Amino acid sequence: MMKKMSSNLDSVIAKRLREERMARGWTLDYLAAQSAVSRAMISKIERNQCSPTAALLARLTGAMNLTLTSLMTEKSTPSPSVRRVNEQDVWADPQTQYLRRLISGGNAEVEIVAIELPVGAVVDFGGCASDVHEEQVLMLEGTLNLQAGQLQLILHPGDLARFTADRIHVFSNSGHSVARYLVIKRQA
Repeated sequence: MMKKMSSNLDSVIAKRLREERMARGWTLDYLAAQSAVSRAMISKIERNQCSPTAALLARLTGAMNLTLTSLMTEKSTPSPSVRRVNEQDVWADPQTQYLRRLISGGNAEVEIVAIELPVGAVVDFGGCASDVHEEQVLMLEGTLNLQAGQLQLILHPGDLARFTADRIHVFSNSGHSVARYLVIKRQA
């Protein structure tokens, strides 16, 4: 079982969102129009006044063609390293309580995230036409219902699903135990 994140990760999200928006020369209004997230909500996130949901972060990162992990990790120069499990940041979605452990850093060519989705939880990532990241989902434990565009799948331990993030993708757990899986995302 993953431990919940430190409040430090919310401040990293706030800082990184503002950095990425400013690096593009985007105003709050422009990002709001591109992501279908209100200007006021973006401003609250950037000032670390609220804890955004995974679905909301997915709309923001999709509009900027980023991954969620890249928004949750400080920029750094890649170098050989070991990321011990107790050093990996864990983020909890405030709405569903799903846990997201950042195994690889946001600057990696391949991003690996470990997910724990509670029984009854549903996480809807919508889809953004500009988000062309390829995602693979490897089931470790439990059962996961995955909708990726028109594709509807039930995944069991050992199953692997592959899709692109530009289409609607919804993860839900209608099983009897926590669904544990890895999301492997390749930078486009």
